[in-house]
Amino acid sequence: MLFMILLAIFLIILMVVGFVALSRKRTPKPFPTHWKEHLEKEVLFYRNLTAPDKVIFQKRMMAFLTEIHLEAVGFELSERDKRLVAASAVIPIFNFGDWHYNNLSTVLIYPDHFNSDLEYTGDLKDRRIAGMVGTGRFESQLLLSRKALHHGFSNATDKGNTAIHEFVHLLDKMDGDIDGIPERLLEHQYITPWLKLMHKEMEAINSDASDIRKYGGTSPTEFFAVASEYFFERPDLFKRKHPEIYEMLLRCFERPQRA
Repeated sequence: MLFMILLAIFLIILMVVGFVALSRKRTPKPFPTHWKEHLEKEVLFYRNLTAPDKVIFQKRMMAFLTEIHLEAVGFELSERDKRLVAASAVIPIFNFGDWHYNNLSTVLIYPDHFNSDLEYTGDLKDRRIAGMVGTGRFESQLLLSRKALHHGFSNATDKGNTAIHEFVHLLDKMDGDIDGIPERLLEHQYITPWLKLMHKEMEAINSDASDIRKYGGTSPTEFFAVASEYFFERPDLFKRKHPEIYEMLLRCFERPQRA
């Protein structure tokens, strides 16, 4: 009996690995030319790129959409949904070269915020989740609120972006734990300085002495993701307000991923 269970698990793993490998062999569809004006309008990171880098960004978006399944829950996906999810995925890993989300197979998009039971209707005060990295039966999946996805790119001054936040959690998870310590992104000698900076700024957040939003003060896990949102959404302001943390995040996101 145990042998049959292990065999079944092995076959499932083979199927998943085979599907991922097949997805990466598929040729991405051409980038829709009409998406360019939308990216220029909605995505600051894209707008600040050079012309050659914008072409690379477009190709990375289409590669992501080829490799990762996007699924809408209770509605039909629009082009904007696809475009913003792909942009959110590419922004944190843009400088990592030929890099893939090996710990992601599906992005599930709900029409609105949801609760721990994944219910997205009913009293809003009971539906506080805008996005999350799946675990258990949702392992290798990322869950997003469509409302939060759109809001992240429609407000140019709030320093936040839920989708980028969740993709940063996926990067944090590459070493096995979502703990706010980006060991696969940050060279070893910078881990201790990062921890000191992080805990110092968390104290400032919790003392109302920081402009990093309060959710970043709840745990190291959330601090890394919240600070990264700010880093990508308002880079100039973040550099001016938090120069030391800015330099650390540059080391994370502006250099190739460590093996």
